[in-house]
Amino acid sequence: MSTIVVRATWDPEASYWIAESPDVPGLATGAATLNELAAKIPGIIQDLLEGTEASKVTETEIPIEIIASISTKVRAHVGA
Repeated sequence: MSTIVVRATWDPEASYWIAESPDVPGLATGAATLNELAAKIPGIIQDLLEGTEASKVTETEIPIEIIASISTKVRAHVGA
């Protein structure tokens, strides 16, 4: 398996990071800080992958890339 990409998005209303990955069906978790989220993700992915048929074949290390994004706005008066 190649690198697992996890997308972490900041929810400003909840003040919470949300993580999902198309590479690992069922991965949906969150945390108050990005560091807490990064610490949780490997264990959750390991649990999810060990429940699949592919995990019974061999043991390997799989890199995880966490891509974080925060969206915000600025209010400005811009001359025409």
